[in-house]
Amino acid sequence: MNVHSPCSPVKNVYQLVQEQKPERQKKMVAAQHERHGREAILDAARTLFTGRGFHQTSVAELASAAQVSIGQIYRMFKGKDEIIGAIVHADFDGRLAQMAALKSKLDEGHLSAHKLFEALVSLALEEREEALAFEIMAEGLRNSSVRGVIGDMCARYRAYIRDFACAANPNLSGEALDGAEEVILACLFGLSHRTLSQPRLNAERTAARTARMIMAGLAPTVQPQPSTAGRAA
Repeated sequence: MNVHSPCSPVKNVYQLVQEQKPERQKKMVAAQHERHGREAILDAARTLFTGRGFHQTSVAELASAAQVSIGQIYRMFKGKDEIIGAIVHADFDGRLAQMAALKSKLDEGHLSAHKLFEALVSLALEEREEALAFEIMAEGLRNSSVRGVIGDMCARYRAYIRDFACAANPNLSGEALDGAEEVILACLFGLSHRTLSQPRLNAERTAARTARMIMAGLAPTVQPQPSTAGRAA
C-alpha cells in the first residue's frame, strides 16, 4: 500500500502547519492583549499616583482608569508594590540607555568629558514627573521591596557616573572617586527636582554652568610648591 496515496490518513507538513496556525494566532493575540493591558495599567498608575498618591489610589481605581479588570491587574502584578517597581524599571532602563549612548560617544572620541557632563545635566533637567518621583521615593523609604528595586537600578546608574568621573580625571581612585560619585549623583538628583526652588537660570545655561563646575571639581589638584623665599643662597 502506498502510504502517500490520497486516501492515506497521514497528514503532510502543509496540513500540519495550517492546522497549527489558529493556535499560534491565538497565542499572539493573547500576548499582544497582555502587553497592551500592562502598558495601560502602568500609564494609569503614573497618572493616579501623581495626582492622588500611591496609598490613596485603590486597585479598583487603577482597573477603571486602565479599562481592565481587577483580576487582570493581579494576574500581571502581585500588588501596587510591583506596579511601582515596573515603573522604576521602565524609567531607569530608559535613562541607562541614554547613559550607555553617551559612554559610547565618549569612548569613540565623539564627545569630550565636559560636553558629556553638559549632556548628562540636560537629561536630568528634562525630568517631567517630579511629583511621581517623590511619591516613589517616599514609598521606597517605607517599603523594603520598592527600596530594593530602586537600589539595584541606582547601582547601575552609579557605575556610569564613576566611569564619567574617571574620564574627566583618570587619576581619581579610592575615597576621592567615591566622593566624586556622591557629589555628581546629588547634583543630578537635585537638578532633576528643582521646579519648586524657582530657578533663575534656564535649562541650557544651567547645564553649561553645572558642567563647568563639575569639571573644575574633578580637575587634578595641583600641590603648591614650597616657597624658596628667605633661603640662603
